[in-house]
Amino acid sequence: MKPKTILIIILTLLLAIIVVQNTEVTEFQIFIWKVEMSRAILFPIIFCFGAIAGLIGGLIISKRN
Repeated sequence: MKPKTILIIILTLLLAIIVVQNTEVTEFQIFIWKVEMSRAILFPIIFCFGAIAGLIGGLIISKRN
């Protein structure tokens, strides 16, 4: 397997472990909205936003070069 594939598998497993261990409800605020949800749902959402931001940033940098 390629190193990139192995890294993705490891990161996915770590994310799954974190999600399973954090099932309690938490409240967070985005601008004026207050939202309560399980951390098991919140962490993957934040992870996806971060991955999308990384992809967009990578595309922007690769287009500049």
